[in-house]
Amino acid sequence: MAGYGALSDVYEWVIPDGMLTPADSVAAFGDLVKALPPGARVLDCACGTGQLAVGLAGLGLHVVATDASAGMVRRTDQLAAAHRVSVRTLPASWEELPDHLEVATFDMVFCVGNSLHHAEGTSGRLAALAAMARLLGRGGRLVLTSRTWELVRGNGSRIDVRDQLVRRGGRDAVVVYHWQIAERWDQQHHLDIAVAQLGAHGSVTTCSERLSCWPFRHEELLSQLQRVGLTVETTTFDPAAEGYLVVAVKEHVQGGCAP
Repeated sequence: MAGYGALSDVYEWVIPDGMLTPADSVAAFGDLVKALPPGARVLDCACGTGQLAVGLAGLGLHVVATDASAGMVRRTDQLAAAHRVSVRTLPASWEELPDHLEVATFDMVFCVGNSLHHAEGTSGRLAALAAMARLLGRGGRLVLTSRTWELVRGNGSRIDVRDQLVRRGGRDAVVVYHWQIAERWDQQHHLDIAVAQLGAHGSVTTCSERLSCWPFRHEELLSQLQRVGLTVETTTFDPAAEGYLVVAVKEHVQGGCAP
């Protein structure tokens, strides 16, 4: 997975209002976090700018935060320093995680923020899920969020402009999404995101980036989770909703690795 080089510097305009702070991000997964034992080991992969990782560390958990984007890892380090919490950060793709982290040792792995669609195709997504599953200890849980790609593809290629200005740090911006939907599910799709910040005297500063996407159906995700040795406990999938949450548990560990 590549991308989020330019967008890492303006990503706060893309984050939903309800998840802008570490406390808000943790609250979004409140019941799952509350179920963790004291001092649990938690991985936030595709950590973005670090709100969730820093919020988890603030609860006294042992947190590792990873992202394929060096810019996102840098911003996570900065946020952790600002909140005076300890977060181990690592620039790494999903497939690289078992090369850097001890397998079968994490109580929970988060893969949130609609990030999994950046894994390249069916094989790339399966490899990403297998790597995350390997890191979980017995009874550990993978927490994953996704867009409802059935809905996204149904709406076709289009330009979406936020219906109101987004304010961050006393500045306003217009956020634009350009969806480029391929003919088939298994083809590479593209999403252009532009953040146009409004300045003094009518000036506009725009930062944009093209991201690659490989969408998947909900039923395909559940099947792949099962293939990597995880049992789905919860799914909030609704074909009419924009996104959903899936929680899957690792019930067995064989030699420190998932089947």
